[in-house]
Amino acid sequence: MNTQQNLKIPPELIQLGFKPWFEEQIGADQLNELNIARIVTVDKNRCLISTGRQILSAEITGKRMFAAESPLDFPTVGDWVTVKLYDDDSFAIIHDIIPRKTLLRRKTSGKKIEFQLIAANIDTAFIMQSLDFNYNIRRLERYLTMIHESRIQPVVLLSKQDLLSKQDVSVRISDILKLMPDLTIIPFSNQSQSDVRKIQKVLKAKDTYCLLGSSGVGKTTLLNNLMKDDLFKTESVREKDGKGKHATTRRQLTVLENGAMIIDTPGLRELGNMEIEAGLSDTFQDIIQLSGQCRFSDCTHTHENECAVLAAVNEGRLSQKRFENYIKMKKESAYNEMSYVEKRHKDKKLGKFYKSVMTHKKKTDLKHR
Repeated sequence: MNTQQNLKIPPELIQLGFKPWFEEQIGADQLNELNIARIVTVDKNRCLISTGRQILSAEITGKRMFAAESPLDFPTVGDWVTVKLYDDDSFAIIHDIIPRKTLLRRKTSGKKIEFQLIAANIDTAFIMQSLDFNYNIRRLERYLTMIHESRIQPVVLLSKQDLLSKQDVSVRISDILKLMPDLTIIPFSNQSQSDVRKIQKVLKAKDTYCLLGSSGVGKTTLLNNLMKDDLFKTESVREKDGKGKHATTRRQLTVLENGAMIIDTPGLRELGNMEIEAGLSDTFQDIIQLSGQCRFSDCTHTHENECAVLAAVNEGRLSQKRFENYIKMKKESAYNEMSYVEKRHKDKKLGKFYKSVMTHKKKTDLKHR
């Protein structure tokens, strides 16, 4: 890191969200033959990047791909990277990922213990739930835990408010605020231009936002409304359960008319977390405060005597479902992280074994020449 430099960053990159924090992460020597760009989309090992002036195709270097040890070593949407341009600036090779200020990630779906990058360098994350079948405070807590862990500012968007009475909408907002009083919540309808304008006022030029939520809640429709054009495909939802198809199939960074940037993400059917201690503390502040009153400093809040958390649950001062969700996520996170560390240890041992085999083979081949 070099905090004393004063690089001449092109204004088009500043418009794309390149801020002084990123400038402090790179050295002038890195830019002698390289340019800065931002990842717009990712498709396996190929990406689309933006230089602020144009969008072009890019690939990571073979050396970086070979040396990669985890998904963290690969670029994701929102990343800033250093690149070398070729073919009259129509193609690029990605050399390095500039350190990330924030990073959203989740455990991959199913039994596989691995994590998936969602997006990088996000300033504000919009968690969208619709006020019909999709409304679920427990799921909201999971999203908030992931976002708080990444030190990203959360905003909750409650779509389809036209389907409920004003009183019912107010009750649902009140239910959320009782648990998380500092949370910003915006109810809206994609059918109302005045509602869409409320969200537009939140979006700031040069800041990066992302849309998170289940399929069918209206993320892509909102993005089209913000773009004032039907640029992105939308799908209908099933009437019986309100579930929708994945209209968005890949993450993509889009620059809005006012200069704000927004990343739409595919609906997440499963939201498993890893390493979320700080995220849990920020999301469940009421439980953390209660735990300070427990008799034992290492209280697990499951069976101990004089546990302030269990007492609050028994007395009705703490929601049983909220408490159960907290304990469940805490156990899941510990299990996922432990299993991932074990998996990485096995992978490294296997890698060393393969390397020793190849080295032995080369020596043997040389002897027989």
